[in-house]
Amino acid sequence: MRDFHFPGRSAVHSTNAMVATSHPLATEAAMQILREGGTAMDAAIAGSAVMAVVEPQMTGIGGDCFALLAGRSGPVVAFNGSGRAASAASAARLRDHGHTDVPIDSVHAVTMPGAIDGWFRLHARFGSLEMARLLRPAIGYARGGYPVHARVARDWTRAQAHLAKRDATRALFLPAGRSPSEGTIHRQERLADTLDLIARKGPRAFYEGEVAEAMVRTLRSHGGVHTAEDFSAVAGDFVDPIATDHHGRTVHQVPPNNQGITALMMLNLLEGFDIASMRPGSAARLHVEIETARLAYAMRDRQLADLASMTVGVDDILSKSWADELRRRISPDRAMTDIGPLGLRTSDTVYITVVDRDLNAVSFINSIFDSFGSGILCPETGVLFQNRGHSFSLDPDHPNAMMPGKRPMHTIMPGMVTENGRPVLSFGVMGGDYQPIGQARVIADVFGQRLGLQEAIDAPRVFPQDGVVEVERSVPSGVLSDLEDLGHKLRVANDPLGGAQAIRIDRDSGLLTGASDPRKDGQVAAY
Repeated sequence: MRDFHFPGRSAVHSTNAMVATSHPLATEAAMQILREGGTAMDAAIAGSAVMAVVEPQMTGIGGDCFALLAGRSGPVVAFNGSGRAASAASAARLRDHGHTDVPIDSVHAVTMPGAIDGWFRLHARFGSLEMARLLRPAIGYARGGYPVHARVARDWTRAQAHLAKRDATRALFLPAGRSPSEGTIHRQERLADTLDLIARKGPRAFYEGEVAEAMVRTLRSHGGVHTAEDFSAVAGDFVDPIATDHHGRTVHQVPPNNQGITALMMLNLLEGFDIASMRPGSAARLHVEIETARLAYAMRDRQLADLASMTVGVDDILSKSWADELRRRISPDRAMTDIGPLGLRTSDTVYITVVDRDLNAVSFINSIFDSFGSGILCPETGVLFQNRGHSFSLDPDHPNAMMPGKRPMHTIMPGMVTENGRPVLSFGVMGGDYQPIGQARVIADVFGQRLGLQEAIDAPRVFPQDGVVEVERSVPSGVLSDLEDLGHKLRVANDPLGGAQAIRIDRDSGLLTGASDPRKDGQVAAY
């Protein structure tokens, strides 16, 4: 139980339905859908669409989505809604121009937007209300205006230099020459028109016709090689989830090109430590977390790619025997010194989880990757393009090498935990590369150390970087000193590490417990 002498927030409890998002307007839109009898997927789409308007630095219809879904019984369903590189994308061309990676703010980092296709495919299988109803709140906020919330305003201010580089982007997102302050009303009328067209005519109105033609013109005007055929070919996939057993529960992730396998590997490594005996937030607990993360991230950066391009199989990576072998490298008394550069960074994402009155659970994530994505805006449509292609490698021998029509390694990862085949936790932890360590942390804290869901999300965070561990300012000074004694070099993080939303399901009582990360503007709502 939290100490009520200090600021904080309590977990939310209900027995009917619940939604948790990173923005209060999205939470309310999704909650209203549930009250009208919509499914968990209906609510997730409605909430995600609102966030695509009111959190433009984090997400948008120019980005991608992933989802995990679990009903009362039956297998967990996974969906990969990530876009591919353009059919004329060329790593060799970028190398010839002197690039060692895909420039993060260039048109070459723009992969095809998979979110709209994903929303409609998921809705066709799991939705009940009309799509026009689900998109109505987002259209209303885009056309009529939405108040900029605190975390959004903070992120927006930090992105001003990025937004100022291109005329159309600057005109929309830097009105009066600066970022909007908290409480300012902001509008995206061209985006409202595009969403309205999609609501009336379906996804083909986005991927073909005038909207697609305008997006192609914009990208090619910036030197892109994208074509109308690239847009019309966008198609997400229902895929078999991957999973690992962890202390009697099964943790599910979307398979590669998604990085969810990284969190599963971390859990396999953590399983060999007596987490329950460690004091939450102690240096010993954080040391184990840091070291297992470093091993798993090193594997990710060597091996993870679009599944067809991987040279090491998923079963091999998730082998408990391989985890046992790797774990021997971890000393409880000293940080490893033989882990090479990891190149990790945080980025921007939104996440939503919903459980409806039938206890169907949806874990849903939507992103444009970096803050305001590529920074390239299509002025006729209001679509801001993602820069997910930055995740590609330009090394032709790497499994994740950029190739035409290939999906890049993808950081956004919804999570789901089941027990005896039924969902008990639907959750996500945002923050680019931080997400695997964040998810492993929440699972270990909730199920291993038996922390409350909100308590686990609130806890101070650490994140290993190249030769240094970033720490939030909330990590106690004594713990910092102990970590330094173990050989860790520490640096205070400039930004809070990630964000999280979660709903826990007690199958015996029917109790739903929700938690929302104070690092974001969001909240939990229920009835």
